[in-house]
Amino acid sequence: MARLTLEYFALLRDEAGCPREEIDTAAPSLAALYEELTRRHGFTLPAARLRVAVNAAFARWDHRPADGDHVVFIPPVSGG
Repeated sequence: MARLTLEYFALLRDEAGCPREEIDTAAPSLAALYEELTRRHGFTLPAARLRVAVNAAFARWDHRPADGDHVVFIPPVSGG
């Protein structure tokens, strides 16, 4: 079990109803963590459209989260 700090931006923040939260998870990968959070918050963006960072560095979806990690899910950004 790992205690993580999660941070959300844009649409994910709106769907989660908060900009950040702390959770306990046994997810074996960031992909599994995002699936868990999708069930919990009803996220509508597929993981394939997101970037994910752990402790301020981009990470792969198969990365195993560790206790104390700070995980940020980064949705696509549109500009104009």
